[in-house]
Amino acid sequence: MKKNLIIAILLFAAINCFAQTKPQYDAALAQKLGADEYGMKTYVMAFLKSGPVKITDSVASAKLQNEHLKNIIRLANEGKLLIAGPFLDNQPIRGIFIFNVATVEEAKKLTESDPAIKAGVLVMELHPWYGSAALMKVVEIHKTLEKKSVAD
Repeated sequence: MKKNLIIAILLFAAINCFAQTKPQYDAALAQKLGADEYGMKTYVMAFLKSGPVKITDSVASAKLQNEHLKNIIRLANEGKLLIAGPFLDNQPIRGIFIFNVATVEEAKKLTESDPAIKAGVLVMELHPWYGSAALMKVVEIHKTLEKKSVAD
């Protein structure tokens, strides 16, 4: 009997240690971030692909890359671009963007500001995407983690 009681207490303690409580719903934050009842919202995801133009001059290529990165930072600071990053496997799909816009047309206008798109080095494939409204906080949080800018 004593052994069963000890097992029951240990089981109860283990369950309580691993039980997670659901965070409290924050209506004001949900509204501020544009979340629907599921905590989600519409974005546009872009796949950056290799374009038809290949720049072989390393100085010109580095300059264009720096302008591309500065454009990314500008769009992020404006709240229009939430996620940006390259893929690391050297394939035709080079990276992704997640735009904080509701339509592909809006995202297309933003992509036209990118120097690498203008130069034809990259092309964008755009798709409407439904994801967590929490992404709206990524740029703010990233700034607290960034020791050095990618455009420096």
